Amino acid sequence: MKKLIEFFIKYPVGVDALLIGFFLFGYISYNNLNTTFFPLVESRNVTITMIYPGASPQEIEEGVVNKIEQNLKGLTGVEQYTSTSNENSASIDVQVLKGYDTDLVLEDVKNAVQNVASFPTGLEPVRVSKRENLTLAMSMALTGEGVDLISLKKEARKIERELRLRDGISKVSLSGFPNEEIEIALDKSTLRKYDISLNQIATALRSTNIDITGGTIKGSQEEMLIRSRNKKYDAQDLQNVIVLTRPSGQTIRLKDVGIVRNRWEDTPTRASYNGISSIEITVNNTDQEDLLQTCEYLKEYIAEYTANTDHMQLEIITDFSVTLQQRKDLLFENGLLGFFLVLILLALFLNLRLAFWVAIGIPVSFAGMFVLASYFGITINVISLFGMIVVVGILVDDGIVIAENIFSHFEGGKPLMKAALDGTIEVLPSVVSAVLTTIIAFSSFFFLDGRAGDFFSEMAFIVIATLAISLIEGLIFLPAHLSHSKLERNAKMNPVQNAATKVLFRFRDKVYAPFLRWSLENKIITISFFVAIMIVTFGAMGGGIIRTQFFPFIERDNLNISLDMPSGTNESVTQKWIDHIESKVWLVNEQYKSEREDGLDVVKAIQKNIGPSSSKARLNVILLDSETRLTPSYLIQNDIREASGEIPGADNVSFGGVQAFGKPVSISLVSYDLEELKGAKDALKMKLKGMESLADVVDNDQKGIREVTLHLTDKARYLGLTPGGIMSQVRETFFGAQIQRLQRGEDEVKVWVRLDEKDRKQLWDLEELEITTPQGTVPLRELASYTIERGTVNINHLDGQREFRVESDLSSPNGSAPAILTQIQQDILPDILAKYPSVNARYEGQQKESQKTQKSSQTVMPLILFLIILTITFTFRSLVQTILIMLLIPLSLTGVAWGHYIHGMPMSILSFLGIVALIGIIVNDSLVLVSKYNINIKSGQGVYDAIYNAGISRFRAIFLTTITTIAGLAPLILETSFQAQFLIPMAVAIAYGIGFATTLTLVVLPSMMALVNDARVLVKHIWTNEKPTREEVEPAIIEMKSEQYFNEINKAKENE
Repeated sequence: MKKLIEFFIKYPVGVDALLIGFFLFGYISYNNLNTTFFPLVESRNVTITMIYPGASPQEIEEGVVNKIEQNLKGLTGVEQYTSTSNENSASIDVQVLKGYDTDLVLEDVKNAVQNVASFPTGLEPVRVSKRENLTLAMSMALTGEGVDLISLKKEARKIERELRLRDGISKVSLSGFPNEEIEIALDKSTLRKYDISLNQIATALRSTNIDITGGTIKGSQEEMLIRSRNKKYDAQDLQNVIVLTRPSGQTIRLKDVGIVRNRWEDTPTRASYNGISSIEITVNNTDQEDLLQTCEYLKEYIAEYTANTDHMQLEIITDFSVTLQQRKDLLFENGLLGFFLVLILLALFLNLRLAFWVAIGIPVSFAGMFVLASYFGITINVISLFGMIVVVGILVDDGIVIAENIFSHFEGGKPLMKAALDGTIEVLPSVVSAVLTTIIAFSSFFFLDGRAGDFFSEMAFIVIATLAISLIEGLIFLPAHLSHSKLERNAKMNPVQNAATKVLFRFRDKVYAPFLRWSLENKIITISFFVAIMIVTFGAMGGGIIRTQFFPFIERDNLNISLDMPSGTNESVTQKWIDHIESKVWLVNEQYKSEREDGLDVVKAIQKNIGPSSSKARLNVILLDSETRLTPSYLIQNDIREASGEIPGADNVSFGGVQAFGKPVSISLVSYDLEELKGAKDALKMKLKGMESLADVVDNDQKGIREVTLHLTDKARYLGLTPGGIMSQVRETFFGAQIQRLQRGEDEVKVWVRLDEKDRKQLWDLEELEITTPQGTVPLRELASYTIERGTVNINHLDGQREFRVESDLSSPNGSAPAILTQIQQDILPDILAKYPSVNARYEGQQKESQKTQKSSQTVMPLILFLIILTITFTFRSLVQTILIMLLIPLSLTGVAWGHYIHGMPMSILSFLGIVALIGIIVNDSLVLVSKYNINIKSGQGVYDAIYNAGISRFRAIFLTTITTIAGLAPLILETSFQAQFLIPMAVAIAYGIGFATTLTLVVLPSMMALVNDARVLVKHIWTNEKPTREEVEPAIIEMKSEQYFNEINKAKENE
C-alpha cells in the first residue's frame, strides 16, 4: 500500500485523471438511476383468489378456504398465511420467508391448490399469483358538473388508453363506479301469464345469443368458413330475442316478459371529489419505471387536458413525486450547507487549501457511489436519499484524520511530499479499521428481518459504498493533492483563523489538559461518574421519561377517514353520516383558515367513496402541502374527530391513516372456539377504548347483514323436495342466474336473469314464491318456515385459525407504543385470556415488525460485534484495548437518549440508524488516540505521559471530526420543514452521541487505559511476586520486544 500511495504522490497526474473519471462516470450513472418512492424489494406475497357467486362467508370458508389452508400447512418457505372469506369471494395471502425464492413457493402453493380433492359446484377457477410490486405515482379525479357517470367513465377510458400509449406508463386503473351489467328483469305476473319459467328464458338466451362456426366448405379454388353471428352486446339489441314459440305461431320475445336494460351492478361503488361525482384514475409504476418522469408527464398531460376540455376537469389527488422531490431538495440544501460548514471549520483550524481538498472528498465519494448504485440496480428513493443524508455527516472523518496528521508532520519540519507519505502511512491502520468497522456495522441491515431490513438495506448500501470510495479518496487522492498543494509552514494566519486557533489551543491547554491530568489521577471516580450517568439514562428509558417507539410519527399531506356501519345498512344512512363527517372537516378547515395570516385553506379537497358495500364509506382529506401548512396533520385529525362526535350505530370509525409498518397497537386473537373468540374480542376492545392514550379502536368483526334462514316443512319432504332443490329455485329468482359474459370494449359485462326488483323487495314476495314440485307449483310458505338473524360479513383466519384483530392508533404521536403494549400485556390480556382459555393473542402491525427485527438482530448483532472486535484487534493486536474501545459504545448512548429528550421525540428505529453510524465514528476517534498512545509508549515515554501526550496531540483531530460531523448534521437538526422530521431522529442520535462520545474518548478512555495498566501491574506482581514497571506490561512494548527479537534472529541468519 505504501508503494501505491508513494506512486500517486510522485505522479499526481494519475490522480487528476482518476478524479475526472470519477466525476464523469458518476454524472452519467446518476442520470441513469431510476427514481422510485420506496426501494425495490422482491415481492414476497402469494395471493390466492376465489370467486363463488352467491355463496355466504361460511360456505366459502368450509367448502374452499379450509381445504386450501389444510394443504398449505407445512409448506417450506411460508412465514404465515391469512385469509378473508366474504360474500361471493375469498382471498388467502401467503407471506414468504426472507431468503426463500418466491417463485418456487408460488409453484408449491399452486400444487397445494390443485391437490384439493374437490371444490363446490359454481366456484370459478381459483387464481394463484405473485403479488406484483407497484408504486403509486399519482392519482387523479375526473369530474364534470352535471356530467353523468356513464359519460365520465367513457372519458376516463379514453384517458386511460392515451396514458398507456406513453412509454414508461403501463399500470393505469379506474375506480369510482360499479361494473356494468345487462339485467333481464322479469315480471312475475307475466311469467304466470305465459307459463314460462326463469330457467326456460335463460336456456333460450344462451342458445340464441351466440357466435358459432359450422365448419368449412372446401371448394376447388378456396375454402369458405360457415359462421353464424347472432351475439348481441347491448340491452336494446337483446329485447327482440325469441324465448318461446307456440304451436299456434305466437312468438314471445324477451321484451314481452320483462325489462331488458343496461345498468350498474347492484353495489354502491361511487366516488365524489369536493361533492361532485368523479372517477379516480390511478397511475402506478412498476420497478422498471421512473417515478419523477411519470409524474412530470402526467402534470403536462393534466395541464393540456384542462386547457382543451371545458365540461370536464382532471385534478391531482395524490402526487408522490412531491415528497420525493422535497426529499431530494432537502439532501441538496443540507448537503451543500454541510459541505461549506465543514470547509469553513477546517479552514479556521487548519488551512484553507487543506480544508478544500478534504471537503472535495464529499462529491468524489458520491460520484463513485453513483457508479456502484447504477451497477447494482439501486434507485433514488426516500430511503436511499436518507442514506445519502446520513453519510454526509461522517464522510470526511477519515480525510480529516489523514489531513491533520499530514499537516502535523509538515509543521514538524518534514518536506511536504514526505509529510504526505509518512502522515498517511502512520494513520493508515486506524483509518482503514475505522471505515471497516462502520461498514461492518451498517452491513447488519442486510440481515435484519421484516420491513426494516427490506427498507434500510438499501440505505446501508449507499452508506457502505460511499464510505468505501471515501477511503480510496482519503488514502490515494488526498495525500497526492496535499503533497502538491503549496502548503506553507508557519504561514501567516488571517485574524479569524488566528483567533479560532488560539481559542482551540487555549481550550486544550487550559481546560482539557488539566482535566485529563485530574482524570488520570482519579480514574475510578471519573469512570464511575459516567457509568452512573449511563445507568440513570437506562432507568429513564425504562421509566418512560425518555420515550421509545418502533417507528415514529411521519407527517402526511392527507387524512384517511373510514366509516363502517352495520352490514345491510341502507346506502342513504351511510351517506348521511359520511356527509356529516365531511361537513365537520370543512368546519375545522374554516377554523384553521381564520387563524392563518395568509387565509389559505388547510383542506384542499375531499375525495369521498361509498362502497364496495352500502355500509362502508371513506373520506380522503387532501391537506395543504406540509411545508406551507405548518400545522401537524395529527392536530387537524384530532379536531375533526372531536367535531364529528360519536356516530350512532357505527361498527368502526377511524380518523387515522395507513402507516408504513402497520398500526402501533394491533392484537390478533385466534382460536377454534368462535364463541370464546367473540367474548375475548369484545372484552379487549372495551378495555382499549377506556385507555386515554389510544384513539380509533377498531376491529375486523363487523356485524353481518340480517339473514333469512329457511327450514323445510314435512310437506316439502313428503313432496320429495330437498333443501338444495328449493334453494336453487330461490337463488335463481332472488339472486338471479348469470347466463353470459360479454366483452364490451375494456369491460366484461355479465348478463343476469332475475325477477324485477319490485317482486323481490319484501318477505311476502319470498313467502309467495311459487316453487316447482312434481305435483305442480306450491307457495314457498307451505314448504318452508324461516328465522331471521344477523349473519357474518367476513371470516378471517390467521394460519388456519379463526381470527379477530383489534387495532388502535395513539391519541398523540408523542405517546410510546412499547409502553402501552407492555401495559396491555401485563394488565389487560392476562385476565381476558384466563377467562377465555382457548384464545391466544398475537401481536401484529408495528409490534410484529419490531419483534421480527429484534429477533433477527439477536443473531446478527453478536456476529457484527465480533467482526468489529476482530478488526480492531488486528489493528492493535491487543484484545484488552479493543474491549476498552467497545465499552465506549453503550456509554455513548447517554448522549443519544438525552438528545432525544431535549428535542421531545421518542427513540425509534431511525435513532438506531444513527447509533449504527455513531459506532463507526466512536471507533474512528478511539483508534486515533490509542494508536498514538502505542506509538508514544514505543518511543520510550512513560505510560501516564504516553496517555496524556496522546490525548493532547490527537485533541485537534478528534475535535475536528466531532465538530465537522455535528456541523454537517446541524442544518438537518435545525430544519423546520416537515420532510426533515423523518430524518431528525437519526441526526440527533449522531450529533448528540458524538458530542458526548468525544468526552468519553478524550477523558474516559484514557482513564480506563490507565486503570487497565494498574490492573496489569497488580496481576503480574501477584503472579510473579515481582513488581514490574508500568511500561513492560503494555502490549505495545511486548510486541516491540518480540519484533526486536525476530529482527535479531533474521540478522543473524543473514550474517551466516
